[in-house]
Amino acid sequence: MKDKLIPPTTALLFFGASFASMAAEENARVFSLNGYLETYYIHDFDHASNDTRPSFAYSHNKTGKPSINLAIIKARLDSDNIRANLALGSGSYMRANYALEPKDLQKVFEANIGLKLSNQYNLWLDAGVLPSHIGFESAIGAENWTLTRSILADNSPYFETGLRLSYTSEDGKWYASGLLLNGWQRIQRPDGNTTPAFGHQLTYKPNSRMTLNSSSFIGNDKSDRDRRMRYFHNFYGQYQLDDRWSLTTGFDVGAEQKERNSGSYNIWFTPIVIARYTYSDKLGFAARAEYYQDKDGVIIDTGTPSGFRTASYSANVDYKFSTNVSLRAELRQFHSKDKIFLDSHRPSQNSFIATTAITFSF
Repeated sequence: MKDKLIPPTTALLFFGASFASMAAEENARVFSLNGYLETYYIHDFDHASNDTRPSFAYSHNKTGKPSINLAIIKARLDSDNIRANLALGSGSYMRANYALEPKDLQKVFEANIGLKLSNQYNLWLDAGVLPSHIGFESAIGAENWTLTRSILADNSPYFETGLRLSYTSEDGKWYASGLLLNGWQRIQRPDGNTTPAFGHQLTYKPNSRMTLNSSSFIGNDKSDRDRRMRYFHNFYGQYQLDDRWSLTTGFDVGAEQKERNSGSYNIWFTPIVIARYTYSDKLGFAARAEYYQDKDGVIIDTGTPSGFRTASYSANVDYKFSTNVSLRAELRQFHSKDKIFLDSHRPSQNSFIATTAITFSF
């Protein structure tokens, strides 16, 4: 039996009307309209048999032809006590990540409203479709150090739906939030699922050069009949080593019950390191190394004897023509224990791709 929900289209119209009403009541200076466009082209040196990257790639996943990864238009309202965001999107990122949502929700990149609960403290309650509280990479490529998304980013939530209670300390060093969610990257819960999911985020910035973050997810992302509890933790640190060098290190680990009410769990994990070198305001470089192991196929199911055990290495260069236009290029190598890739129609352990992208924002 499905949850009794407000029809999605009605809910979005109500949100839009409320958003417009609040914008009219607030000072016009707090209302903004922004856009983002990222086009890309991937050359697959292994000549796979189709134009789609493997199933674990949910961003920049079309090869051999110019494509749009993400195009969004976003309206934002900020005031002392109310904040709201409404963003609609299109592109290969939206098609891959929203494929399980109802058709009339597959363009909703973001739709949320927040209320400040205290005049004394920076305490907020936000509700709706929100950016994920997990990880250091976002769907908006220009915000990330690397052109393509890491395997751990592509296979953990980019967005979430629910309630978020958050607090930021007066000095800005601490951020803490607790979340009540519909599931693992969901707008609507899966059919037959009546159980909420939970999450937390704790971020500490002792100074301007260091950020430490801990995020978690606890919940069942299947029907109640096939309930399997999932426990996931993401940790990362970002460090500004000097004026030019920056470093990100991260580690994700997850566990999911093998069966309903089981005391046995399938485990997956992934470590990652990314180094960035800023040569000038216009020119920068980054290098990445990561390893993802999911031998039981909880997140990435290959159907092969060893499961998904894959290392990835990449190097990219970025050039900014202006504050809102950038050209990016990246070389990326994958190596897997099993033959999960295609090389000229033959199974292979390796995959090598080159990606270029142009980003534009306003």
